[in-house]
Amino acid sequence: MKIEELQIYTSRLEEQNTFYQETLGLEISEKGNDFFEIKTGYSLLRFVEKTGATPYHIAFHIPDETEVPALEWLKERLKIQKMGNDEIVDFSNWEAKSVYFYDHDKNILEFISRRNLNNINSSPFSAEEIVGISEIGLATTNIEEKYKFLYRHCQLRIFDGSLDKFCAIGDPQGLIITIDKTKKDWFPVDDKAYSSEFSIKFTHQNSNFHLDFKDDHLTIVE
Repeated sequence: MKIEELQIYTSRLEEQNTFYQETLGLEISEKGNDFFEIKTGYSLLRFVEKTGATPYHIAFHIPDETEVPALEWLKERLKIQKMGNDEIVDFSNWEAKSVYFYDHDKNILEFISRRNLNNINSSPFSAEEIVGISEIGLATTNIEEKYKFLYRHCQLRIFDGSLDKFCAIGDPQGLIITIDKTKKDWFPVDDKAYSSEFSIKFTHQNSNFHLDFKDDHLTIVE
């Protein structure tokens, strides 16, 4: 599953614009009165202004074995969100290591470095090294319903977890991180999970998909 476009919502449009452009150094590819877009590798991330928008979890692929230089680069710009005392979280069963941080909306952002997925890059880390969007969080009251929808319409399978509290749906290239918000908060910061509205375009098994998530329901966009 390759995430090509992701649209999320913000009630702090200008602050977010400043964060992504100046703090992270990402290129603003398009901007309007109520939105802006940034390119993150092969993915496009769009922020649309909306009163009362709630936080998200989003992960970005970075090249293999670059979690340490990525951590040092981030620490020059912002505060790292730790798991206990660990600034780098080791997902050994996923063959991946991650660093977590917030943007101005307190979206839980993650840089994830997977082994055997992206090319190793020995150049100094910068925003230009971001490969693409890796994950979007989906908080729901019914994981099984969401999984059945994604399997039936998009042929996405369970990558890790179960249909109880946590279920990563997709594959290492792209995941929808699905949690039951009545049973679990967002890792690793234990922030309350909201069913935050988003729209996503991705490719899987040579097919294109466009989905909306709103009011805890997934729909196909024709």
